Amino acid sequence: MGHRLTKIYTRTGDDGTTGLGDGSRIAKDDVRVEAMGAVDELNNALGLLLTEAVPADIDALLREVQHTLFDIGGELSLPERSLISAEQVTALEQALDRYNADLAPLKDFILPGGSRSAALGHVARSICRRAERRTVTLARGATVNDSTLRYLNRLSDLLFVLARSLNSAAGVADVLWQRSRDH
Repeated sequence: MGHRLTKIYTRTGDDGTTGLGDGSRIAKDDVRVEAMGAVDELNNALGLLLTEAVPADIDALLREVQHTLFDIGGELSLPERSLISAEQVTALEQALDRYNADLAPLKDFILPGGSRSAALGHVARSICRRAERRTVTLARGATVNDSTLRYLNRLSDLLFVLARSLNSAAGVADVLWQRSRDH
């Protein structure tokens, strides 16, 4: 942050534009702003999840993810800047493997639910998918760090596995989809 805000409102966005980290201004509904907003919304969803009592290891992992998501927002705000590395994607894959190893194999589709923390994890997962879609759309017309795209993709998978882990830690079964017999 180049300078600290002493006044929260600036009126510079009253014309429907917003400033990027490089000082340029773009429309508030630009695909770049949509991607940044979805990443911010994901970070907020994780913050809400972390108000729940979750195992310490998951808490630490998700807090690290929050910092990385803030970096992704910064990266998206600074066109042509790369802050996310392939090593961060690998770290998510390792976490995915570690948490998934303790879960029963999937035989059915899972509905969001079970414990409150797991349900919040599923909400975060769906927001992560939106952030990924918005970032993919941005990448069609602008340079986006490949590691950022891979990070968001792995993160949604990790959030699914963590939701299942949170149900397991709470002693609550996953909610299994049951095919309607009327169809």
